[in-house]
Amino acid sequence: MESFALFCHLLGAFLLVGGMVVAGVAFEAARRGQTPEQIATLLGLARVGALLVGAGTVLVAAFGLWLVDLGGVGYSTDWLDAAVALFAVVIVLGVAGGRHPKHARRLAVAERDARSVSPELRRLLDDRAARTLNYLAALLIVAIVALMVFKPGAG
Repeated sequence: MESFALFCHLLGAFLLVGGMVVAGVAFEAARRGQTPEQIATLLGLARVGALLVGAGTVLVAAFGLWLVDLGGVGYSTDWLDAAVALFAVVIVLGVAGGRHPKHARRLAVAERDARSVSPELRRLLDDRAARTLNYLAALLIVAIVALMVFKPGAG
């Protein structure tokens, strides 16, 4: 059982990180897009990345908590508490940071036949706050992986 739970937890971690990479690269490419059609296509790819992140999040959380139970680690372990708290923060940051890109994708699809990018679409793509939230979420995922691998303070 523990091997199955670990496999599913790691699969979730790969989906989460891979989805973040796909979404991030597609979004940054969309920011450089010259037409609404290019931007809509690239943001559609970013949406696929976001769906992978969602699936990975569910698998990581469910099977990670099951692993804690199977391994007898205990839910009050400091490194585990820190990882769970950071994961909750990552989810909040990701949801908040994803609002403008989602709106930008919808606007780009609506403007698909236009010859140039509207100022509103450009503003949504260049929103510094949304980008900051998403990059911070990615950085915290790296911190969570470090906590999972090194388990500071564990005996």
